[in-house]
Amino acid sequence: MSDIRETGLAFMMMHGLGNDFVVLDARAGDFALSPALVAGIADRHRGIGFDQLAVIGVGDGDAHLTFYNADGSTSAACGNATRCIARHIMQETGKTAVTLTTARGALRAVDAGGGLTSVNMGQPQLDWQDIPLAKAMDTLEMPIEGTPTATGMGNPHCTFFVEDACAVSLDQFGPRYENHPLYPERTNVQVASVIGPDHLRMRVWERGVGVTLASGSSSCAVAVAAARRGLTGQRVRITLDGGTLDVDWREDGVWMTGETAHVASGHLTPAFLAGFQ
Repeated sequence: MSDIRETGLAFMMMHGLGNDFVVLDARAGDFALSPALVAGIADRHRGIGFDQLAVIGVGDGDAHLTFYNADGSTSAACGNATRCIARHIMQETGKTAVTLTTARGALRAVDAGGGLTSVNMGQPQLDWQDIPLAKAMDTLEMPIEGTPTATGMGNPHCTFFVEDACAVSLDQFGPRYENHPLYPERTNVQVASVIGPDHLRMRVWERGVGVTLASGSSSCAVAVAAARRGLTGQRVRITLDGGTLDVDWREDGVWMTGETAHVASGHLTPAFLAGFQ
């Protein structure tokens, strides 16, 4: 394991619709990341700043991905980061399809053309114990004010369907439900409005992060929840604060398609890293 306090640490900055990531490549040699270091890198004033941090490692497929939230906690899934890294590896290798392993399982990603990248986020988890929830209940309409829908996409989600998603104050609404006792592992919180039979407007509060401009796994969860409730079909366009994602719930899983961007590459200095080791 390399000592990053001596060598420093290369990183890439990427985003999917403004949902931004610091990406570290550990394929050439592993390194240790403490929760304090992850949170330090996430600091937008004294570090780099990100919604999630992703580490690329060696896996059974083209790579293995590990995800961290801005507070230093881990997450099993991050759809937009998966798409960004899939695009990076496809450009690196010349492939048009890759398989990335995660705590969520093996995820297939493909070049969708026109600069777009699609990833299959797998089948949603709909049973209470798989999401997980604290006790048995109907996940379609939970016993919470507003009767939200619970969905698992490798991480837990709580979706509220409201008349106007833009009118909700997420800074107050999100924390209230992220830490709801029915979600023992906390939850991502979404508010969504139906624009049409194949169009949703969604905003998101991510657990361990806060308000983000977009979220891939949240978009998948909202699409699944809307289809289960009969509000839309299984293929929808989701408009987020940062842009638009297309989500298609198929027999083989929930496919998500959208733009990605590799903004910059840089180097975390040994002096910065030493403060967190």
